[in-house]
Amino acid sequence: MTFYKYHGTGNDFILIDNRNNDVQLSKEQVAHLCNRRFGIGADGLMLLENAAGYDFRMVYYNSDGGESTMCGNGGRCITAFAKHLGIIASIADFVAIDGPHTAKIDDNGLISLHMKDVQEMNVYDGHTILNTGSPHYVAWVKEVNATEVFAEGRRIRNLAEFQPNGINVNFVEFRGDKLAVRTYERGVEEETLSCGTGVTAAAIAATCSETGAFKTAIETPGGHLEVSFNKPTAHSATDVVLTGPAVFVFKGEVDL
Repeated sequence: MTFYKYHGTGNDFILIDNRNNDVQLSKEQVAHLCNRRFGIGADGLMLLENAAGYDFRMVYYNSDGGESTMCGNGGRCITAFAKHLGIIASIADFVAIDGPHTAKIDDNGLISLHMKDVQEMNVYDGHTILNTGSPHYVAWVKEVNATEVFAEGRRIRNLAEFQPNGINVNFVEFRGDKLAVRTYERGVEEETLSCGTGVTAAAIAATCSETGAFKTAIETPGGHLEVSFNKPTAHSATDVVLTGPAVFVFKGEVDL
């Protein structure tokens, strides 16, 4: 089986062209391919498939092998992959598990991905919960680099209130007009170098009760991202766009 490896600010993925629908992977096979010691190694795996009325369908699996919710960094990477395959030129209209998305590749290779609207934000234990295509818990911290992301993220992710599916956990520090974000991802069950839906959640949550148009620079361990959005009300967001790189790493073949 031919595969491609991409990363978006260190959030890395295995991508497979499945337009012929000849690749059927079990949960165990996906987990094996994503294993960093016994497989290819990745935070997730994506199948690019045909979809009526769209350029392609994005089917996303976490590294534990389970099909998951939307992945923002993955959405940018599969857009770059679609361009490599000749499916698109610079604009993609595709569908994912949370609905339709549009993405645009600029002349510098940065990809702007339109995310789903946020309908509501809730407060839990002084922190913010919202869904940006995946459910996120946004925790405010003074020093994100000193935070025990794995231990504390794992604890929050497994709280009874968020079961049975759990929640992604973001630790966010204000740094002037930027945000520094570290994320514990469910399904990967580790800190990842970047999480697209997570930084989107952090940027929107950081505006608290404000309304208007916003553009926020984000620092993650894997690189820099930008999130822009409008807030018609204090607890909703529209025209949400995640912008950042998507980098081809290598192409290979694997015998399943």
